[in-house]
Amino acid sequence: MFWVLLLLLAWAVAGTACTRLCLAAVRAANVDKEYAALVAAGAGHDLTLYEAAFLSGGPARVADLTLVSMARQQRLLLAHTGWATVVDPRGRDEMERTVLGAIGPEGQSRIAPVRDRAAAGEAVQGLADRLVRAGLAVPDGDRTTVASRVRQVRFAALAVVALGAAALLLPTPTALPRDLVALWFALPLTLTLSCLVLARVEVHPYTRWASPAGQRLLGVLMRRRSRAGGAGDTDGRTDLTSVAVRGIRAVGDPALRAAFAHRDQPHWRD
Repeated sequence: MFWVLLLLLAWAVAGTACTRLCLAAVRAANVDKEYAALVAAGAGHDLTLYEAAFLSGGPARVADLTLVSMARQQRLLLAHTGWATVVDPRGRDEMERTVLGAIGPEGQSRIAPVRDRAAAGEAVQGLADRLVRAGLAVPDGDRTTVASRVRQVRFAALAVVALGAAALLLPTPTALPRDLVALWFALPLTLTLSCLVLARVEVHPYTRWASPAGQRLLGVLMRRRSRAGGAGDTDGRTDLTSVAVRGIRAVGDPALRAAFAHRDQPHWRD
C-alpha cells in the first residue's frame, strides 16, 4: 500500500521539524535565563542612545543616529542632495570618529557609503559585543534560529497536507475507507499545528537585535522619555531618543529626512 509510505514520510517530515523547533525553544529559554542573570548582575544599567539605537535597529541605526546627532550640533552638514560635509573634524567619541573616518580626508562624501562604512566599523562591532555580553543584545546565531524553525514546521504542515491529498488520490483497497486514510494523516498534521500554537504562546517574541532584557530596557527608556515631555523639542530640533528607537522617520526636519532619502539610490562617483 503506497499510501503507507506517504504516511511514514509525513511523520518523518513533521517529527523532524517539530523536534528541531522544540530544541530551539529550549535553547532560547536557557538563553533567556542567562540574559536575566547577566542583567541582574548589572542592575540599574541605563541605556545610552547608541545602545538604544543598536537594540532597536542594529548597526545601521547607530550610524544614522551619529550622523543626525552631528548634524544637529552643526558639526556635520547633511545636504538634501544626499551629501555629507564635515564642519568640525574633531570627533567627540568613538562613533563620531568612525563617521569622520568613513567620510574621508577630503571632508565630503555621499551619505550612503558613509553610513555603510560606519555601520561596519570596529566601534559599532565593539558596541554589539558589549551588549551581547551584558545580555541585552541577541548573538548573531540566535537571531533567526527560532524563527527559522517555526518556518520549517509551517512547511512540514503544508507537506503533510500535500502528502495526505496525494494518498487520497491513490487507489486504495476496498476494505480501507478513504476517511480512515485521512484520519491517519490528520495525526502528523495535528502535531505540527500544535507545535505552532505552543511556539506562538510560549516562545518569547525576539526582535532581530534586542534580547528580552534589552526590550525591557528600551521600554523603560521610552516611558522615561514620555514622562519627560513628548516627541520632540519645542524649537523643532530632532529628538535623538526618537531617532535611536524609531529611525530616520522620526526626524522632524524635512531637509534632513531628504538627505537620507538618497541613501538607497546608486552612489555617485567622485
